Amino acid sequence: MPEKNQKHTRPLVGKLRRKKMTEEKTEKEEKQEEALMTEETAAEEEVKLDEAVEKDLDILAKVQTERDDMEDKYLRARAEMQNIQRRATEEHQTMLKYRSQDLAKAILPALDNLERALAVESLTDDVRKGLEMVQASLIAGLKQEGITEIPTDGEFDPNFHLAVQTVEADDEHPANHIQQVLQKGYQLHERVLRPSMVVVAQ
Repeated sequence: MPEKNQKHTRPLVGKLRRKKMTEEKTEKEEKQEEALMTEETAAEEEVKLDEAVEKDLDILAKVQTERDDMEDKYLRARAEMQNIQRRATEEHQTMLKYRSQDLAKAILPALDNLERALAVESLTDDVRKGLEMVQASLIAGLKQEGITEIPTDGEFDPNFHLAVQTVEADDEHPANHIQQVLQKGYQLHERVLRPSMVVVAQ
């Protein structure tokens, strides 16, 4: 190539190289910008995802709290119902167990009168026998209902005995022992209908 043509060609080649370098530089910057934008977008998406997860966790925690609250209310309600049923059953059983209480209290004075009548010495044998039969029937009927005489052959017990008088203790009746029964006491199962009226040695 002639030297003159080479002189005209060199500036053109230089321009083309600079243009190419500029284009390559621009393309590289664009890629860097795209990469930067991609990173920023990814960071934004990650933040949004974290916010969504946190929101879902808050909702889940709220639902779990509400569920626990409902479960607690249910368990309390069920326990209360069981307590009501248990109390109702116990009250019903108690009512059945002590259903004869009022009737027994009404009959006991009649039984006392029979004992007083039997203590009369002038009774004929037939009358005495008749009274004893009535007495035995009453006692048997009361026993079937769980009503029994309170024992008085031992120490004084304020839960079952009522001391209306005290006497001096002796060899036959030690201190705090029952010396005499003035009126018999009765109990319905473990419930005292009336205490035994007694004289206690002191």
